[in-house]
Amino acid sequence: MSNFPTRFTSKVGIKYPIIQAPMAGGATTPELVAAVSNAGALGSFGAAMSSPAAIKESIARIRALTDQPFNVNLFVLGTPHPGEAELAEATQRLAPFKQALGLDPAALPPRFCEDNRAQYDALLEAKPPVVSFAFDLLDRETVAALKGVGSIVISTATTATEARACEAAGVDFVCAQGFEAGGHRGTFLGDFENSAIGLMALVPQMADAVKIPVIAAGGIMDGRGIAASFALGAEAVQLGTAFLTCAESGIHPEYKRRLLAATDDSTRLTRTFSGRYARGIVNDFVERMRPFEKDVPAYPVQNALTADLRQAAVKQNRMEYYSMWGGQGAGMSRALPAAELVAKLVEETQRRLPKT
Repeated sequence: MSNFPTRFTSKVGIKYPIIQAPMAGGATTPELVAAVSNAGALGSFGAAMSSPAAIKESIARIRALTDQPFNVNLFVLGTPHPGEAELAEATQRLAPFKQALGLDPAALPPRFCEDNRAQYDALLEAKPPVVSFAFDLLDRETVAALKGVGSIVISTATTATEARACEAAGVDFVCAQGFEAGGHRGTFLGDFENSAIGLMALVPQMADAVKIPVIAAGGIMDGRGIAASFALGAEAVQLGTAFLTCAESGIHPEYKRRLLAATDDSTRLTRTFSGRYARGIVNDFVERMRPFEKDVPAYPVQNALTADLRQAAVKQNRMEYYSMWGGQGAGMSRALPAAELVAKLVEETQRRLPKT
């Protein structure tokens, strides 16, 4: 793949058109990001849960570990204003799980999310080489400001209509998130069901819909998926689940074990952990909360309400109560150091690309 330059590799200044997906919540450590970037791909830091000060600190740590380009990702969020009745109902629903972990079921979080505007101001100050965002469309002024300080901008889309909106906002690249992808869905226009498009159908239609380069994401775990994505019209690929089982990943060892033991039907989409549809390993919490999929408060409120539950689950090694995000390709996970995984992906892809 070293002889497969694309508009993505040329603009970003990297060797391989492979992105390690930005996964918030501690999975994408500075060590993982730097290892991927040092291997010739693009490492990404998931900063959505980080305070502005922590974002700047993490970027500084990454820069101390690599002189190569890297990406920092944020969510685009409004300010939540949940009602008392909604909070009371949601808290009562979670009470049995919190009691099982020794938590106060009535306790409310001090805030529902970080100040999104302050997070973006931190990016404008730190000037990372690449920034990406999901959950909604960033306004043209902020996109222009980020590009003005030298950052390349990537937006996430789940339909061709969303991709056209991203292009109109002035972003450099659009990431086509297929239905197979692990973690949160990036849908921001229309309803969730109509946006549940598989990657094979999504990439060529999105590539036809926009002039900016398309990045393929969702269920890609090896060189076969990468080569197929290029054949469909993508100019880069983004892999998340594949990097979760790397040594440098920050997830819990039992979470890694579950991914390595997964099969093709081990994951499901659920709103119950965060209030936004996300794909992860099915566990007791997902099963027991299944009847309430439509009832939980929207992200970030439900996410904040389950934060202490998830933190306690990790500390107590009770992963039945933890959100173990992963894509439909989880059963193809490999326990390799990040640099070795990048090299393996490149070698597998080169064997499947047409000889020139």
